[in-house]
Amino acid sequence: MTTCFVVQGFGKKTDFTDGRVLDLDASYAVIKEGVEAAGLQCIRADEIQHSGTIDVPMYQQLLQADLVIADLSTYNVNAAFELGVRYGLRPCATIIVAEEGFKNPFDVGHIVIRRYKHLGEDIGAKEAKRFRDDLKQAIADILAKGETDSPVYTFLPHLTPPCIEAILTAAAGPVALSMAPSSADSDEAPPSAKANLEQAQAMLLAGDFSAACPLLQEVRKQRPNDSFVIQQLALATYKSRLPTPEAALNNARDLLMALNPATTNDPETLGLWGAIYKRLWEIRHLDADLNESIDTYSRGFYLKQDCYNGINLAFLLELRALNALKAGERDEGITDSILAKRIRREVINYTEPLLAKDFGDDKRYWILATLWEAATGLGDIAASDKWAAQARAMKMSSWMTDTTEKQIQAMLNTQVEIARLGSV
Repeated sequence: MTTCFVVQGFGKKTDFTDGRVLDLDASYAVIKEGVEAAGLQCIRADEIQHSGTIDVPMYQQLLQADLVIADLSTYNVNAAFELGVRYGLRPCATIIVAEEGFKNPFDVGHIVIRRYKHLGEDIGAKEAKRFRDDLKQAIADILAKGETDSPVYTFLPHLTPPCIEAILTAAAGPVALSMAPSSADSDEAPPSAKANLEQAQAMLLAGDFSAACPLLQEVRKQRPNDSFVIQQLALATYKSRLPTPEAALNNARDLLMALNPATTNDPETLGLWGAIYKRLWEIRHLDADLNESIDTYSRGFYLKQDCYNGINLAFLLELRALNALKAGERDEGITDSILAKRIRREVINYTEPLLAKDFGDDKRYWILATLWEAATGLGDIAASDKWAAQARAMKMSSWMTDTTEKQIQAMLNTQVEIARLGSV
């Protein structure tokens, strides 16, 4: 059967040029529909069952696949590298796609890039159909014409591509190429990275964090440098609270070091780093932990207007305000308290428009929870009741609503103390 290999990251990735988060799994679902509608077998690297890292099967697919589709959305360096490898190996049958916010680098400015549009993190149904149909037609045209589309072979027309048959003969079996494991060895092949990741994410959503950890560790063995996998593993690790809450936090912090939290502008990494130090402060009550969390959430909020970072920044500023008031530092305490209120107003302004977008249930819940907490913190009872009712009506996992209600209650307790001490 004619095969198509899709070069693309997986999971949610941040476009660092504008801070948007794109769900590449949603993109892949549409791409796969278009490929299969054109009559091809479609696979992405995380769907391949294999042991160890993805390198060998990835290079095999770049050489052997009848068609390669490379998605350069979020300026994925790995995808660009693999696209270059494909261009060097095969003179034709390569398609580039990208989300509409992608700006062409100079060296690919003359190459056709087929665009699709994300709505929030996802792709709307109308846009998905348009892109799927466009891709189906493009695949049919490209395979029928067989024209050179690699710039390598376009500008070096006398270059001879490698002979696939000769490579297969030389391989003599141990590295024979295929789109998927044969029935003879499928019983021994480990689950694909995609299968493990999907199972782990279901466990995260259900609140079974300790069970998600080993699955994510397996995914990381196959995709050791994937930021989304590292973020998910860090989240599962600290929320597992094993072997102790503090040890779990330290282990999660060590995992995130691979993503350079001191310099990153990824709001997801910053949110996780801030959460770790927030919880370390709850255990150790060290000013350094509280300040590190505040500084990190502040970066995530002001760099990218990320509302998760913003709502937690406001919460921690009031904790620091209370500490300052207890220490007799009234000016510092009042300043942090006022700043927390200003940030909550900004959070509402950034977050409320997101309700009009088509997000999944878990994302929509956290948007509502953020608005619920921000309105409560500002004393807007009507808005707080409205968003609380909408959030509770979603019937999400109990750990999600428990987390929200616990933080709101802690915030209200802190505000009572601030009011008492600030009036003295």
